[in-house]
Amino acid sequence: MNLRVRLLEGNSVQCFKVVGEIDAFTAPKLRESLAPAEKLKDMQAELDLSEVEYVDSTGLGVFVGFYKAVKANGGHVKITGANQRLKRLFEITGLSEVMDIEMGEGGDEDAVL
Repeated sequence: MNLRVRLLEGNSVQCFKVVGEIDAFTAPKLRESLAPAEKLKDMQAELDLSEVEYVDSTGLGVFVGFYKAVKANGGHVKITGANQRLKRLFEITGLSEVMDIEMGEGGDEDAVL
């Protein structure tokens, strides 16, 4: 599946709209799309995952790397639009304790990992 990443800049927040599945094949594209922003000082980033249905461990690694780089430069990363399945994945891995994650509208209560 293809992955699309659009940068929507608004005020002082850079919002990345991510669409598709994030796996070993698409994670490099995501990493490449986020790389320029992670070097900015005091950057406020928002990753909109409302149109992402699947993330594997490679994708999680990209999120962790981006989070660490932005935080090291005094910035903040917020993940928005996570469905029930993604929210559960962030909880299982402990990332929900570290990252700012906001659920999307209407969850998939029946979603199973």
